[in-house]
Amino acid sequence: MSTQKPPAFFISGWPGLDFLNTLATSVDVQVDWIDSGDGLLAWLEEAGLATAEELKALRDRAIPGEFDAVAAQARGLREWFRGFVRERSGRKLGPDDVRELEPLNRLLDRDERFYQVVIGPEGVKPALELKARRRLRTPEALLLPIAEEIARFVCSEDFEYAKACEGSTCTLLFVDRTRGRARRWCSMAICGNRAKQAAHRDRRKAGE
Repeated sequence: MSTQKPPAFFISGWPGLDFLNTLATSVDVQVDWIDSGDGLLAWLEEAGLATAEELKALRDRAIPGEFDAVAAQARGLREWFRGFVRERSGRKLGPDDVRELEPLNRLLDRDERFYQVVIGPEGVKPALELKARRRLRTPEALLLPIAEEIARFVCSEDFEYAKACEGSTCTLLFVDRTRGRARRWCSMAICGNRAKQAAHRDRRKAGE
């Protein structure tokens, strides 16, 4: 039986929030996209948080088990942030919430960022742009782009509109940007359609 995972979910518009969606129920089966070191590397590349070249360089220097250990740290970070989001979804963040972000700030404190002047996209002026880079010296440094995206989400998004899908088995999170903030499902094609089918079955049973 194949154990290949389905494509990861990127539904929220924020990689930091989609990091929580790396543990999700897909077609009634729970899937963890970062259950191993290989899974973490694949998700980071798919999310655009690390390049194939950067990951290959780390692989060439890593010792057996290092990436699996970092994946375990990433899962710990994920569950800490899941608790933070769940406790605060539906309301605005305030100064009191900053104290609870200390684990994130400790991680960000380890970052090694620098800037370089590079050639910009073809046909776009000016021709040069200032681009942020990050030194990924060790496998543990792979947690840093995740931490940065979590911090971007926390500082930029209104938690009033962070929601969990209302699907009976779904665990996906998203930001509701619809008019009237009436979004209920991660996807109308998946959970929304399931809810419609369930409601239809209930109406038929009631009619019988």
